[in-house]
Amino acid sequence: MNDRPSLYRNEGGNRKHWITLRLEGSRSNRDAIGARVEISAGGKTQIHEVRSGGSYLSHNDMRLHFGLGNASRVDRVQIRWPSGKVEELPPMDADRFVMIKER
Repeated sequence: MNDRPSLYRNEGGNRKHWITLRLEGSRSNRDAIGARVEISAGGKTQIHEVRSGGSYLSHNDMRLHFGLGNASRVDRVQIRWPSGKVEELPPMDADRFVMIKER
């Protein structure tokens, strides 16, 4: 606040893999706040939850970003929606943004 913005540049390149998921609820709330996502890739499991908010005059991105290291695909995605429904998705390639709507 009351200062110049910071600009960051990635000097290391994009050598590792990632995936970013954007969830949209239909039976659950539209922003899928409270949805819990578990992914498995490269023999490791990660869990992330859709949350809202931030701090004074700010807001955080509600997409879920997972770093996959050397894994070039996600082997398993499980979503536990706020409605209580659990959804399993097929394997998917890394390095992309994926929009998922509650079924």
